Amino acid sequence: MKSKVFFTKEITPESLIKIYEALGVELKGNVGVKVSTGEAGSKGYLKADLIGPLVKKLNGTIIECNTAYPGARTNAEDHLKVAEEHGFTSFAKVDIMDADGEFKIPVKNGKHLEYDIVGNNLKNYDAMLNLAHGKGHQMGGMGANLKNQSIGVASRNGKAYIHSCGQDENPDTAWDKPYQQIEFIESMAESAKAVADYFKEQNKPILYITVMNALSLECDCDAHQGDPVMADLGIVASLDPVANDQAFIDMIWNSSDPGAKLLQERIDGQLGREILPYAESIGLGSREYELIEL
Repeated sequence: MKSKVFFTKEITPESLIKIYEALGVELKGNVGVKVSTGEAGSKGYLKADLIGPLVKKLNGTIIECNTAYPGARTNAEDHLKVAEEHGFTSFAKVDIMDADGEFKIPVKNGKHLEYDIVGNNLKNYDAMLNLAHGKGHQMGGMGANLKNQSIGVASRNGKAYIHSCGQDENPDTAWDKPYQQIEFIESMAESAKAVADYFKEQNKPILYITVMNALSLECDCDAHQGDPVMADLGIVASLDPVANDQAFIDMIWNSSDPGAKLLQERIDGQLGREILPYAESIGLGSREYELIEL
């Protein structure tokens, strides 16, 4: 059976709420909204005026973890300053989940990772909205829901462990470990699946939304993020992260925008699309979907 992916061309606070409601699952209790707060100097991160109304409706908390690479978000104190500068504290609490430690969750049937290391405060949430910004990525090729749930939910040490494909948890040395690009792509899928399993086993829902605007070649984690290379595409939402990322990819490949070729080259140059069949093969979701336009 095909997964349902809802789509709207409109990128407004109202359309974001509408597409959330179309998913038919009400997020209750302590809701974590996983977004990228964006590196200091970046510009593509999701803006407060766009996502604030939905986060307030959910009484949600912005959840993040510290970065493994050197920058302005390697510790909670500095990370919170960046979150404030980028407007996130103006409409919600911000929880840097690994400020108070971390814990391991199992990776089932993984080829590269034995476990995923996530921020300790992930335990506190009854539901999660994986609210991703779709864009390119200098290391992973593309960033959307799967990356937001893998690298994004992992603690600082967890990020190092994923980036080294299960070889090293130390952010100071993990970058020196040799690996094949496909191993990194598959490691991201494995860690995203671990988070999905962790929530599912506790009957806690995760909803997936990707805002396809400010489509740059670089991620919001890049302090020198470039300008968009193609026009905005809209918003996609699903209960299935693989289907939602596949829809995002298909819209880039089906676009007549001349800049789409640049984004395609960035994604394929880093084997970005390979995360989708692998994620499907380990049971995270399906690449087969029905697109429902609102």
